[in-house]
Parts: sequence; structure tokens; C-alpha cells
Amino acid sequence: MAAEFDLNLIRTFVLLYETRSVTAAADVLGVTQPTVSYGLGKLRRRLGDELFVRGPGGLVPSSEAERLYPPLRTAIEQLDVTIGAATQFDASGPVSFSIGLSDLGEVNTLPLVLAELAARAPAATLQVHAFDIDTATDELTRGRVDAIVASPVLDSVRLHRLPLFTEGYAGMVAVDHPRLRGDSATEDELRGERHIVVDGTTGHPAPRQALRTYGLEGQIAVRVTRFATLPYAVQDTDLVAIVPQRVARALARTHRVRTFALPWAIEPAEIAAYTRRTPGRSPAQAWFLEVIRAALQDLP
Repeated sequence: MAAEFDLNLIRTFVLLYETRSVTAAADVLGVTQPTVSYGLGKLRRRLGDELFVRGPGGLVPSSEAERLYPPLRTAIEQLDVTIGAATQFDASGPVSFSIGLSDLGEVNTLPLVLAELAARAPAATLQVHAFDIDTATDELTRGRVDAIVASPVLDSVRLHRLPLFTEGYAGMVAVDHPRLRGDSATEDELRGERHIVVDGTTGHPAPRQALRTYGLEGQIAVRVTRFATLPYAVQDTDLVAIVPQRVARALARTHRVRTFALPWAIEPAEIAAYTRRTPGRSPAQAWFLEVIRAALQDLP
């Protein structure tokens, strides 16, 4: 019994570290908040350390908690795998999931995930949340979203990262652009054009970086906040945009725009899915991650 109780304390500690919230940890564990608080008190007495103190954004781990977290998280993960903690999830009935996506992800990623989800769980519903890099880690670890698919790296030990596919870039102009008419453009041609870029932190900084690297930053005429704006701005002007290739092809089917090959080699972006680590990740979330993987991993 003592060993079982100690294991529960370890799970409590790991989840408090990852969620930074007594309430969120209690929700994941399926217990009351006083139970979690009692477990934290027992851990504090046993280890002789506060472990967590309250801060403006939630619980803040002490240096001792920072030291303890990596080996304890690893131990829980290995134990869960050994005893098969991720039980079989039944997706045959009504189930609900949530996913965080950028506006680009809603164009590029969402249709593929929806198709895979419909094939595996016809009664499932899905809530899409706007991806915000500043709150993404907390949204995941506190269970407000089940998964996030994005290109920015969420570098947190509290999250599990699953690489899905890489995305290159292409130029995009109006179909009747007065100067750029071929399947490719030279650097000199692009130097004489006005460019439109997407500012912000939701992903794909490579187009802005390429213009800066090749001395075209002074040619940026328009800055917008969303990739979804680009085809509307481009199709009726002579502006030039650099966009992810897969999205560019999709936009060319629905707007009066066309794509062309760029004169530079731009580092492709790696798109990844993020979820909570175990033990916080539920069987339902593990199942949903597999849906995302099947829909998106290794896209050509």
C-alpha cells in the first residue's frame, strides 16, 4: 500500500509541475483539489522543501522541484508503458476533441485531420482554437486543448512533440501580374517588385528572413497579421508573397493567384503536433494524437 501511495504522490508532483495548477492537476487525476493539496503537503514534509510557490501565472517550481522533475517524469512514463496505462479508447460513440491551429493550419491542416477523424469516429466533434505561442504550453498542460499543430517550436519539458512533415516555400502573385509571368523568378526580378509579408509569432518567419537575407527588406510594401489575408491582397494587386508550398497550391485553386519557384533555397519549416506528456495525457488524447499523426505525418 505504501508503494502505491508513493506512486500517487509522484504522479501528483509531475502533474503539478506540468499544469502549474492544483485545479488542473486534480482534474487530470480525477480527484478533488483538497486531495491534491494534501498530497503536496505530504511531499513537502517528506522532502523538506516547498516545491511550489504561488506566482502570478500559477505555481512556480522551486530549484528542488526543477531537479526532481526530469527523473520522476521519466519514471512515470516508463511505468505507464510497462503496465499499459494508456487503456483502449472507445471512439464509437459521441466524443469531443479540441485542437489549436494557426489560420494557416485551418486552411492546410484541418481538412486532413477532419477526414481522418470522420473515418475513425463519425460521431466525434471538434473545437478549433486559435494558436497563440504565448499561451500554447499552458493551454495544453492545463487540458484546455487536446493537441496543437504548429511550426514554431514549443520548447518545454512539459510537452510531447511529434514531428509530422516539412513544408517548403513558393512565390505567389496574381494570375495576371504585369511582370512576373513565368514558372520561376530571378532575384533581380523580385528586387524590382513590392512584397507583402505576414508579421507575428504564429509561424513561418522564413519568408521575412529570406527578404532580409537577400537585401529585399526595403521592398516590403505591406505587412499583415494573417496568412489567410494574402490571396485577397495579392489577386487584385501587383504584390508578391512568399508562402508555404502546399498552401500556395490550395490557394491557387480557389483564388485568382498562381505560384512560381523562388530563386533561393529557403529552409523548410517542420510542422509538429504537441500534446501533454504522460501521465497527464489521457487515453482519449493519445488516440487523437494518433489520428493527427495518421492524417499528416510524412506528407509528400
